[in-house]
Amino acid sequence: MQKVSLVLSSGGARGYSHIAAIEELIKAGYYIESISGSSMGALIGGLYACGKMQEYKEWVETLKFIDVAKLLDFSFKGDGFIGGSKVFEVIENMIGDVKIEDLPISFTAVATDIISQKEVWFQKGRLLDALRASIAIPTVFTPKKIGKKYFVDGAVLNPLPIAPTISDDTDLTIAVNVNSKNRQNSFMIKKSKKKDKKEKALFAKFESKVNNMIEKKKDNDLENIGILSIMTRSIDAMQKILTEYKIAGYSPDLVINIPGNSFEFYEFHKAKEIIEYARNIVKQDITKLQNTQILQ
Repeated sequence: MQKVSLVLSSGGARGYSHIAAIEELIKAGYYIESISGSSMGALIGGLYACGKMQEYKEWVETLKFIDVAKLLDFSFKGDGFIGGSKVFEVIENMIGDVKIEDLPISFTAVATDIISQKEVWFQKGRLLDALRASIAIPTVFTPKKIGKKYFVDGAVLNPLPIAPTISDDTDLTIAVNVNSKNRQNSFMIKKSKKKDKKEKALFAKFESKVNNMIEKKKDNDLENIGILSIMTRSIDAMQKILTEYKIAGYSPDLVINIPGNSFEFYEFHKAKEIIEYARNIVKQDITKLQNTQILQ
């Protein structure tokens, strides 16, 4: 059984793909010795490390758009329009007060210290604090304060944290990048036009409420694009470029690439679809890896 260092990228709702990656790697006979994750990658990795990923999966697969909207506790502090307490109450009930150093496998959650503007690796301390710090998307979620420091999303500086795994004594380093460029046509998603139209209308309604709440000022060229759409497109662009640099600097044995255009950053109500879509890609890439190893 080969030991794997697993690196899980940021990517919003597309990060549900990490669930499929972990399940298929285990099914293929690999042993996950360590996990390094950023943002949604840290969340899924942390849940797996403490044995709660299956419970989390069963919960998110039941969520509809309206359920996700109800979990968003709007904040008026000015440092983020979502507090995140409702979501993390559910997660805290799942994982309890666990410390990273007590986990059965090595785990690193990456966040960004916004005061020192440095990348921070959480490898000890409360798991819940590390996860909350790593997913704190700037302007969306309020920063996480730990001691005298304030932390935001790890993806700001490192959307695919390969470096924490460099010293691991494992056989393979496998990275899952959910912000990659498009793949071949066999992985295109067939969407119901009626369902897609309904979901876009629901998001537009939700986005309008957010825009009104934060008193969005319209620009002539952007008046038909809401602030959430601008934000998610900006985040996607940033993550793609930074991820390419990280892969170039630290080349894993395998990069499982999930197209960045497969699902929108905010489509957290599509967990089941995202997981099954990613599963097909993961299985194909694992097969290619195994065939390459046989030939070596």
